This record gives sequence, structure tokens and C-alpha cells, in this order.
Amino acid sequence: MTQTTEAAQGAVPAPAGPRRPRIHRAWFVAAVAFVTIIGGAAFNSLPGLLIEPLHESFHWSRGEIGFAVSIDMALYGLTAPFAAALMDRFGMRKVVVVALSMVAAGALLSVWMTASWQLMLYWGLLVGLGTGSMAMAFSATVTNRWFVERRGLVTGVLTAAGASGQLVFLPLCAWIVEDHGWKPASVTVALAALVVVPFVWLLLRDHPADVGLAPYGGEFVEKPAPRRGAAKRAVTVLFAAAKTGPFWLLAGTFAICGASTNGLVRTYFVPSAHDHGMPITAAASLLAVIGVFDVIGTIASGWLTDRFEARRLLAAYYALRGVSLLFLPMLMAPAVHPPMIFFIVFYGLDWVATVPPTLALCRDQYGEDSAIVFGWVLASHQVGAAVVAFAGGVARDVFGSYDVVWYAAGALCAAAALMSLVIRRSPAAPALKH
Repeated sequence: MTQTTEAAQGAVPAPAGPRRPRIHRAWFVAAVAFVTIIGGAAFNSLPGLLIEPLHESFHWSRGEIGFAVSIDMALYGLTAPFAAALMDRFGMRKVVVVALSMVAAGALLSVWMTASWQLMLYWGLLVGLGTGSMAMAFSATVTNRWFVERRGLVTGVLTAAGASGQLVFLPLCAWIVEDHGWKPASVTVALAALVVVPFVWLLLRDHPADVGLAPYGGEFVEKPAPRRGAAKRAVTVLFAAAKTGPFWLLAGTFAICGASTNGLVRTYFVPSAHDHGMPITAAASLLAVIGVFDVIGTIASGWLTDRFEARRLLAAYYALRGVSLLFLPMLMAPAVHPPMIFFIVFYGLDWVATVPPTLALCRDQYGEDSAIVFGWVLASHQVGAAVVAFAGGVARDVFGSYDVVWYAAGALCAAAALMSLVIRRSPAAPALKH
């Protein structure tokens, strides 16, 4: 009787392990990150639309305007590795809230600018630092902390968020610029960034352990202590990675990726099409359609990255992109014809399909430091974009056409395809020694 009573009284459930909800919290965190990236990416739809209006309003050269865009793109990339380290120190939520506020401030202040140096300060410094702090390094941090399984898929989805922002804001901003001028469009972008802030603060969580969960598909781990010396760590990881061959190959191929997408197509497709007589709204709509297929292509690339060798995927993506760019100058016309639609669909599928396999290769090579290493690889992406954003404007001023830049980008993509095949997969992924 006593034993029975003791057994009954002692039948206390064992301490509960990490809860396993029907829908894992990681998917909600990924959803918040998706919306955040859309809000932050709203500004990226703006520069290509405003090159001609700013040129007409202030009589600034296209080279000057392109230089401001290049500062934005370079800082977008150079900020990313420090942002990843800052997220380790202060948490994703605080860093992202500050970043969104900087984007909003830069877009809003540009309404009152009167000199080109202010464009470089607002668009270049403020927006560049803000967007860089919540760019792909943010996606990498979310993926590495909250997911063990489906990392390739989640990387593809979060990467596609930038394209989704383009899909939402490009037609809207083009209509605003066409009917109401460039200033209301800039205000719209600022408000889009501010609207996201409450969602980030209330719903984003830094680590699964904060809510007593294991990462999706993994085992429960305690939240690591904040890492001090964020800037020092980012630089130390860079020096350690720079001693390895794969880092330079990844950085080189991703620089060409940035040159051929953000630096060239995102910045100069609309003004180039307009040079051939196409209305700005029509050209912007085509660029937005690239965003539609970008979402499809990036998610598909994430799925493929979970199943096939990443370096071979990269080689295929760059080779196909290069061929398409070589044909683009011949497709420009006042009206939209089927060959141009084919280019838009094809290029959209390939736009940032390079990100999931590049991140996978970083993870294979550099283990727990992969988010910061990827941040530096992303920096090279944006430096490549910055160079072409500036060179494209200068080329238009000098030659009266963007054609030479399209051809040069196509040749660079062929080189990137060859570089991708040289990258060797690491058998293990230890942390870098630093």
C-alpha cells in the first residue's frame, strides 16, 4: 500500500525538455525576417528610377549620381560582416531596429537635399549602413541559429525577400515618380522601413533557447554568451579566412555576381530601356517581373543546394547569366517584345540563385564562423556592384550608351563560372583559427 501510494505520489513527470510545437517557432522567426528584409529592401527599388529625375532636377551628372549609389552598395557589403558580429554581441533584434531607422532617415532626409554631397551622405552613408546591417548576413544568422534542417530552403526564401520587396515597390515607386515626382517616392520608401520596426521588436527572437526550443531539426543548445569585441572578431575572421584559397574564389565570384545584378541591371536597366524609348513605368514593371521569377529561382536554388554539389550549381548559374547579358543590348526597344520577356524570365530565375550555394560553401569551409565569412564575401559582392554602378554612369556620360557595360558584365560572368569549378568542397567545417 505504501509503495503504491509512494508510486502514485512520486509519479511526477520528468522535467520537460524543449517544447516541440506543431509549427516550429523557427518558421515564425523566418517569416518576420522575410518581412523585415522586404521593408529594408524597399530603397533598393529607388535608385534606378531616380537617376533621370535627379539628373533633370539638379543637373548632376549621371556619374555623380552613380557614385552615390556606389557608396550605398559598397557600404551595404562592408557593413555586413560587422553586423553579423554585432548580432552576436547585442542580438539580432536591436541591430535590425537601428538599421531600419537608418534606412528611413536616409530616404526621408533626401527630400530636402540641394547638393550632390548630401545625396552621397543620405543615400550612400545612412542607407548603405542601414541596409548592410540587415542584409544577407542577417539571413545567414537567422538560418544558422534557428535551423539545422532545411537551411538551403530557408536561405533561398530569405534571399528572395529582397526580390519580393522589388516586386512590391518597383511598380508603386515608378507610378509615384511618373505622376507625382521623385520626392513622394522617397517618402514612401522611408515609411515602408519604419512600418516594419514594431514587428521586429515584438516578434523577432535572437535564439531558440530564448523561448526554450531546439533549432528546427536539431538538438536543444544553450544560448551562447554575448561575444564582445564585435569589430575585432569580424576583422580577425577576415584575416584567417583570407589565408585560404576558397575565400578568394568565393569573394571573386560573388563580386562578379554583384556587378552583374545590383550594380548593372538593378541600377541601369530602367534608364537604359528609357534611352531606347521605353516608358519608365514599363521598364520598371519589367524589372519587377524579374523580382517575381527571382523568388521562384532563389527558392528553387535553395532546394537544389540541399541535393546537389554547390560549386557545379554556381558554375551553371554564372555561365547562363553571362550568355543572357551578351544578348540584352540587342533586345532593347521602345516596346516590349517576346524576346525581352524571355530575357526577363530567364534572368529573374538566375538573379540571386547564386546565394544558397555560396552560403553552403561558406558553411562547409568555415563552420561556426561562416556567417561572418559570408558577410565578407557579401562585401565583395557589393564592392563589385559599386564599381559597376559608378562605371555604368560614367560609360553613359562618355559613350552615350550602356552597351559596353552589358558586354563586359557578360564576359565577367564567364570568368566566374570557371572560378566556381575550382572551389573544392571541404570534408569538415571547423571554426577558423583566430
